[in-house]
Amino acid sequence: MKIIFLDRDGVINRDPGFGDYVTSWQRFEFLPGAPEAIKKLNRAGYEVVVLSNQAGVSKGLYSRQDLNEITENMLRELKKAGAEVRAVHYCLHQDKDNCACRKPKTGLFFEATRDLKINFADTYFVGDNRRDVLAAQAIGSRSIFVLSGNTRLENLDVKPTFVAQDLLQAVERIVLNNSYS
Repeated sequence: MKIIFLDRDGVINRDPGFGDYVTSWQRFEFLPGAPEAIKKLNRAGYEVVVLSNQAGVSKGLYSRQDLNEITENMLRELKKAGAEVRAVHYCLHQDKDNCACRKPKTGLFFEATRDLKINFADTYFVGDNRRDVLAAQAIGSRSIFVLSGNTRLENLDVKPTFVAQDLLQAVERIVLNNSYS
């Protein structure tokens, strides 16, 4: 099974900025080309799994129900565009909780692949910040850092495997390789 892991905010949808959150469906805005990119991954035989830290829930800025509504609407709109996401997994904790699932820790990866045979070295994780690159490195996956989020490349103090302008460019690189080489 070929799997691509994606962060959500800054990769699939516009990230409202540091310290701010997508707290409702009304605040969710797909980034240009994101649905098309996921559709391309599907057509190339990849399963797409979204892994995202969403500490705003535990901070009381929005509810689990709000997050579920955002996710359901995102998946519905992607499906309308011909794009499928296999699963979405969130960490709702804050750093102070010291959980196993908050990226850059790897718990979300294991939760998402619990019943699957996955060689993480054969996967990519597309993200837009330091935590995403570190999580990919910790799990043994290749990382693609996209510039569509709020972290600037010059501020990134870890080295991703690849850098892309956005999810569509990242996907073009993955599909062009057409293998996990």
